[in-house]
Amino acid sequence: MSQHSSRSARIDGAIDRALADNRLVGAVVLVARHGKITYRRAAGFLDREAGAPMRDDAIFRFASVSKPFVTAAAMRLVERGVIALDQPVVRWLPDFRPAVPNGAKPQITLHQLLTHTSGLSYGFLEPEGSAYHQLGISDGLDRPGRAMDDNLHRLAQAPLVFAPGTGWRYSLGIDVVGAVLEAATGDPLDAIVRNEITGPLRLADTGFAVTDLSRLAVPYADGAHGPVRIEGTITVPLPPQAGDGAIPFTPARIFDPASFPSGGAGMAGTAADLLTFLEVIRTGGAPVLKPETVAAMMRDQVGPQAETQGPGWGFGYGGAVLVDPAPSGTPQAAGTLQWGGAYGHNWFVDRVNGLSVVALTDTAFEGMCGQFVTDLRDAIYG
Repeated sequence: MSQHSSRSARIDGAIDRALADNRLVGAVVLVARHGKITYRRAAGFLDREAGAPMRDDAIFRFASVSKPFVTAAAMRLVERGVIALDQPVVRWLPDFRPAVPNGAKPQITLHQLLTHTSGLSYGFLEPEGSAYHQLGISDGLDRPGRAMDDNLHRLAQAPLVFAPGTGWRYSLGIDVVGAVLEAATGDPLDAIVRNEITGPLRLADTGFAVTDLSRLAVPYADGAHGPVRIEGTITVPLPPQAGDGAIPFTPARIFDPASFPSGGAGMAGTAADLLTFLEVIRTGGAPVLKPETVAAMMRDQVGPQAETQGPGWGFGYGGAVLVDPAPSGTPQAAGTLQWGGAYGHNWFVDRVNGLSVVALTDTAFEGMCGQFVTDLRDAIYG
């Protein structure tokens, strides 16, 4: 058996085990090595109850897979001088002035928003009864019909977790970036992302709306007896490895045109579109970004002590950066860029090994941070 064949067999095994163990309902997995797709598979169900099989052009709600697209759009505007990374957010959003607990209102920069060092947080990371819950702040996955200004007003009232630049906390920062981009350009965020990134790359199925409902994957969530279909609004507890919180999901949010375009969680798209985008990043950014911009995106901006994906992981612009593989226990090379999405997704770019990997699933949170993610990674590296 060739190396390619043995790798494909290992990946098949990782997917088959997750399906057989009833940990995943369906998945689309793509692996590219040095620009050539070496593995492609759609497995399981697009809609389990209807018996509809998964298809490789399935459209998934992206959740945080939205972040690298919006980050790339922001970096393109930085290149053109429309915005600057060291600019205070109040230049564009004069009313967005959240305070630290002592009442002081420090400046927050675009860099801090993009790297999650602003002191903002996510409601799902905050304890019940916190300001985020009392204020009804949306994490971008719930509360259909919520307007951008309304959510920003609520967010600005919540105290910062720390003074900007003094820590790392995964946050609604990219949602605020989206509002900055709108204010700086006068265009809606969906148009900005389309004009700057998805349009030039011809990513026809990726955006803040669903292009073809017949291809939209039904979302499921981890349950005591296997994945349960997400209907209406349900709150799903994070697995222990991801934290103590719980994420509220309202899948219908993406159908409501009044819902603000969440830069951190509001997009949908296909595995093929995501792989195309990741390959652009891996190869230096052309035709949408300059090589020096991509180098900054893939360089750790916060320090590995942030442990953004565990020991050895820092954060760049758009994803976690592997600074030191030794304590992480991963076969990935230093410099790997990686992140995922709460609806059940995981992706990474390992430039040293020429790898771009996309795993979009319809199962939260197994497809984001469950055993499947580790099994798939290890199968790829062998």
